[in-house]
Amino acid sequence: MLYWAAKQLAAHLSLFNVFSYLTLRSILSAMSSLAIALLVGPFMIARLSRYQIGQVVRTDGPQSHLPKAGTPTMGGMLIIVAIVVTTLLWADLGNRLVWIALGVTLGFGLIGFYDDYLKLVVGNSRGLIARWKYFWQSLTGIAAAVLLYQLAHHSAAATSFHVPFFKSVALPLGSFGFVLLGYLMIVGMSNAVNLTDGLDGLAIGPAVMVAGALAILAYLSGNMVFASYLSIPAVPGAGELAVFCSAIVGAGLGFLWFNTYPAQVFMGDIGALALGAALGFVGFVVRQEIVTLVMGGIFVLETASVILQVASFKLTGKRLFRMAPIHHHFELKGWAEPKIIVRFWIISLLLVLAGLATLKLR
Repeated sequence: MLYWAAKQLAAHLSLFNVFSYLTLRSILSAMSSLAIALLVGPFMIARLSRYQIGQVVRTDGPQSHLPKAGTPTMGGMLIIVAIVVTTLLWADLGNRLVWIALGVTLGFGLIGFYDDYLKLVVGNSRGLIARWKYFWQSLTGIAAAVLLYQLAHHSAAATSFHVPFFKSVALPLGSFGFVLLGYLMIVGMSNAVNLTDGLDGLAIGPAVMVAGALAILAYLSGNMVFASYLSIPAVPGAGELAVFCSAIVGAGLGFLWFNTYPAQVFMGDIGALALGAALGFVGFVVRQEIVTLVMGGIFVLETASVILQVASFKLTGKRLFRMAPIHHHFELKGWAEPKIIVRFWIISLLLVLAGLATLKLR
């Protein structure tokens, strides 16, 4: 909205042309979403506490989590509000990719909200039945992938699978392969972030780092000159997703202000599912699926630990880890929670830098 207003005013005062620069709008997006999160956060936490929407802690988990019982959750609403409002303010709303990104975020957020609502308000410990949860995730992910294919079918670069480190290795996906890959990226990342969200700030820290890196990739992919120079896929319109990713960065940092150890609020499924889907969506749009998975390596590791734990127990009757996801394994080994969180953040930073380095290693 502010971007549209600035365009109208630019016709009368050239000073407003500065808002046409994507870099400036991305910076303003991050600052705006951070401000919204910091301003709305205390009010939202107070409301959640008033209605006694608090965390339910499993008795079979690490004993150090028992004091966290009752901590307000569903704080992911704060993240989503900040992202949506900021994106509407600073992005070009004539760009369809922006609307699909918002739709994916809100869609997965709604699924998470209903799951949290059943657990925390209704008192149904199971929450949304797994098959229905997966059904609605799949439906939303496939719908987004189909819309992207309709927008990109005219471009071979935008519908191929690109392999990092190689300038000209691009495998045509076809309509089915494109939609399948998009579905796997969106739904897979959504659930991966959700599995990671088990300690104070553990999920939001890497999510902010990955979102910041994706903002850079979106900006470069949307610029034909930079994309050609770096030998990465040029995706028309992808640049506007830098504003969206910057909004995630600001909203995530604002949420981390309240979620850092010891947490005043947890994001819940509403935030984790929405954030993961948003990251997977942008990584897919800019045709950097492998790079996105590398940068989000902590999310991949957490998911892999659950898969390996279940497979090992079913096949051999033995567990590979003391508890899965893997951050609980380190807790049960005696690591302090802040130590696990910070070390996982450090690993995430290194993985993000490695992912960005692939831009020149081609």
